[in-house]
Amino acid sequence: MNKENKYRELFADLPEAVYEPLQFTGYPEEEMLQRARDWYEECERRRTTRHFSTKPVAKELIELAIATANTAPSGAHLQPWKFVAIDSPALKQTIRDVTEEEEYKTYTERMTDEWRQDLAKLGTDWVKTHITDAPWVVVLFKERYSLKEDGKKKKHYYVDESVGICAGLFISAIHHMGLSTLTHTPNPMGFLNELLKRPPNESAVLLFPVGYPSDTAQVPKIARKPLEDIVQWNDG
Repeated sequence: MNKENKYRELFADLPEAVYEPLQFTGYPEEEMLQRARDWYEECERRRTTRHFSTKPVAKELIELAIATANTAPSGAHLQPWKFVAIDSPALKQTIRDVTEEEEYKTYTERMTDEWRQDLAKLGTDWVKTHITDAPWVVVLFKERYSLKEDGKKKKHYYVDESVGICAGLFISAIHHMGLSTLTHTPNPMGFLNELLKRPPNESAVLLFPVGYPSDTAQVPKIARKPLEDIVQWNDG
């Protein structure tokens, strides 16, 4: 049996894909270059700060950032992500209390000397004021599998890769609208499932405080790697 016949046989009884016209806007090359430069310059200005203002942020802005993240490609288009958006001061305080307890153990007991050395230039520590200062905390969960109607597990594909792309789009959306966020990974993160009443097929991946930077916000004085350190060109 040749490859084409084998393929057709395996997929013979499966539903066919339904297509629709691609909605695509092309641009002249000069405009493409200008758009690319403008977007790069905007992203280059993005920095992670841990200093947030308590100024309120409209719920619609968070909705739009999550909707943008939801446009991410995913394995078999199963969209294996869930978001929990929190503006309750009491719940944020609880998250901070538990996080700081775990983070203190991480910094003093679990962390290797090499890890501490790498973090020293960023000035991070176990105190997480950003969780209570920022008006919103958004927690991103990955959905490792879903449940079918008969209760059996449905496998999800390329979950980590899909959720990573989703997170990147969320960060970009937040920056583009003029807000700040921080990629926080409390270690361990299992308490978030119980606290936020998430099912066992989900695991917390990232905690995003979202808001305006404070008037006195600072960022570490660091530089990004140049392109020659991160790209290999095989262009003929």
